[in-house]
Amino acid sequence: MTSEKDRWYDDAAGPVVRPYAMTRGRTSHAAEGRLDLIALVMTEPDGEDGAAEGDHTLSPEHLDIIERCQLMATSVAELAADLDLPVGVVRVLVGDLLDAELVHVSMPVPPAELVDESILREVINGLRAL
Repeated sequence: MTSEKDRWYDDAAGPVVRPYAMTRGRTSHAAEGRLDLIALVMTEPDGEDGAAEGDHTLSPEHLDIIERCQLMATSVAELAADLDLPVGVVRVLVGDLLDAELVHVSMPVPPAELVDESILREVINGLRAL
């Protein structure tokens, strides 16, 4: 028979926190349409250093996301893997950071929208012909 303490504590992981507790019960965010798995998250370059640490409304998970995205853009999928959190939770947390204007999100160019290589070769050949 497990005691109340054993149920909420895992020896290897420490205290167990349910994902919905990290998002205050939210399962989606208004910006979720912009936050697919390959969306790249980057901290805002004009933000003050240490401004996020002084914001008491941010959770430790929010601060972890900001820290990981300072040096280089990181995809939502990579953030979820690095933080060992479900993708849905990461999307909600990144949405919060978007609202607070602490990060911005960019989408990589889909392969279907890239210029066809044959067109580029024709342009190069045309320039050489001049």
